[in-house]
Amino acid sequence: MTWTAAVAGATGYAGGEALRLLAAHPQIEIGALTAASSAGTQLGQHHPHLASLAGRTVEPTEAVRLARHDVVILALPHGASGEVTAAIEAEARAAGTDPLLIDCGADHRLTDPQAWAAFYGSDYAGAWSYGMPELLHAGERTASAQRAELAATRRIAVPGCNVTAVTLAAQPGIAAGLLDTSPDAPAITAVLAVGYSGAGKSLKPHLTAAEALGSAQPYAVGGTHRHIPEITQNLLVAGAGSGAGRLAFTPVLVPMSRGILATVTAPVTSAVHDSDDPTAMLRQAWAQAYGGPGEDGEALIHLLPQGTWPTTGAVAGSGLATVQVAYDPVARAATMLCAIDNLGKGTASAALQSLNLALGIPETTGVITEGVAP
Repeated sequence: MTWTAAVAGATGYAGGEALRLLAAHPQIEIGALTAASSAGTQLGQHHPHLASLAGRTVEPTEAVRLARHDVVILALPHGASGEVTAAIEAEARAAGTDPLLIDCGADHRLTDPQAWAAFYGSDYAGAWSYGMPELLHAGERTASAQRAELAATRRIAVPGCNVTAVTLAAQPGIAAGLLDTSPDAPAITAVLAVGYSGAGKSLKPHLTAAEALGSAQPYAVGGTHRHIPEITQNLLVAGAGSGAGRLAFTPVLVPMSRGILATVTAPVTSAVHDSDDPTAMLRQAWAQAYGGPGEDGEALIHLLPQGTWPTTGAVAGSGLATVQVAYDPVARAATMLCAIDNLGKGTASAALQSLNLALGIPETTGVITEGVAP
């Protein structure tokens, strides 16, 4: 069976990556490609690497154009897709259709309207099914509940890229009860090295090559980053205590095009600290969640051999995530790392995984499972 898919925001980085994957998907036929200010141009002016689509004309982002498709992927700025998805739903109801809507923006991720208001400051559009198939729920050791939800939904919110890296790094320890997230425990700390494509295509002085090359730049420092409530939301789903809300999160732009390397530190429970081999105890939880080296498990999340550390280069251009965990005996903490391509596993690959589940086809269909090196 073949489905038609439209992409709104097709000229941006996320939209382009979604199109790169859809172009190779054996059961998807690409329909309308839409944007705002670049409507009327050819896609090749914005994504010359998409040779098979380069001659396609970019159309205006209008609900009537999008609603006639089986699938609509929205890669729009935060705060923009809520209005567009509401219009698409109205058009679909009038036409008696029900397209699968997949939002790569933030508008439908948060379940707490107050958190949305605090970090985004616009009207709350409501929460959709969360597009991270590997999200562990409290009591789970391998992901199943989230996949079941995605298989039954027609509305999917793709996670934030930073959120994906931090969640995949830490959630096995949360779900297994090995990280101390009680109110009196030290805060979870996450420091991320982030590639510049994560900042989008907007021309800003600090994003130019003259400012970026040879320089690392922190941003959204001091608890202001919009992904913080989404990370907390995921850790609570995995079974964290209320102390998970005290997340110290600092992203740093580094001079690379793609990639996120997240380093997450959290206190461990006394059961870990007092065990004969804390590292082995931690690794067992990660291996149970994702599969150990050389074992069957999550197709797109690889727990690396002990002593091997994730790198962004190894996952560039793919839908893979690599993870590692180690025990710091002085800090009595777990150090957890995750590397992803922010446009791949961090956005478009997650959208494709979720699309596949919702359409009832194998989850990794069309997802690139090999990185690019060097």
